[in-house]
Amino acid sequence: MRATKGNNGDPWTWPAEIWRGIVDHVRAGRSLKPSFWKGGATCAIALSFDSDHETIELRNGGKSFSRISQGQYGARAGVPRILNLLDRHAVPATFFMPAVSAMLHPDEARAVADAGNEVGLHSWIHEYNSKLDYDTERDLALRAREVLARLSGQTPVGMRTASWDFSPWTLKIIREMGLLYDSSLMADDEPYELIEQGEPTGIVELPVEWIRDDAVYFNMDRAASLRPYGGPQMVFDIFRRELDVAFDEGGLLLLTMHPHHIGHRSRIWIVDEIIGAAKAKGSVWFATHAEIAAYCAAEAGLTQAEQRGAAPRPGGEV
Repeated sequence: MRATKGNNGDPWTWPAEIWRGIVDHVRAGRSLKPSFWKGGATCAIALSFDSDHETIELRNGGKSFSRISQGQYGARAGVPRILNLLDRHAVPATFFMPAVSAMLHPDEARAVADAGNEVGLHSWIHEYNSKLDYDTERDLALRAREVLARLSGQTPVGMRTASWDFSPWTLKIIREMGLLYDSSLMADDEPYELIEQGEPTGIVELPVEWIRDDAVYFNMDRAASLRPYGGPQMVFDIFRRELDVAFDEGGLLLLTMHPHHIGHRSRIWIVDEIIGAAKAKGSVWFATHAEIAAYCAAEAGLTQAEQRGAAPRPGGEV
């Protein structure tokens, strides 16, 4: 990371080269929002489900069988319910899976892919990237890709970091892996190109936001201060308003959901109703993250090398 020397003091004492270096390390570049979506659609809909399952407890070194069972619920009950809903509506989604989740539930990884959905990278065991050195983070990402490709039969082309934790090395690793897109950052509502230390990377960012994430409304930890503060109707209202404005602006609606949250009986209707509301608008494109990223890259005229990231791998490979 640039300009880190001497930044041990209070932030208000930092020289400009320090705070500019931090801000400029990973930055939003040009917008990749197309003038219209595939087939002339007004709005693109990207539904995503983070299949974290047992890894939330495991990544913290925890051994609570209660919390592990909550993760198991996501795989055992939530995912089948979600897959049935997607099949009934004939719409695809993207499932981001930690490698350990996929190894614990290999049938899920294959079922997701076989149903026409995308499988995306989501860490090894839901670890925080900012706690890792470069070599460890890169090794885990490569191993995770191998596991997902083997178990799902689909080689991931995109990444969502666990807890959206983006280290100084994450973008470098994404480029070295030749990925098409990332979906971990929040600089816009619409797709944009990632900039690394002032250099356009060709990596498509499909931005997330906590507002459009079910976990912040439903998460629960009885041993801490974490409590849900909104019911399903409130979450639906927020998601629906995001949909309405995304459609009015001709943009992208990207929702992040979790099978152990949204997959419950009292909450799955939110997904059902959002899909129905989007279809009722009559000019929407439901697509996987990979499909949307590829379309945006093509419309922006990115070359294949730019789309896959131009950073060379060790040994000179791209």
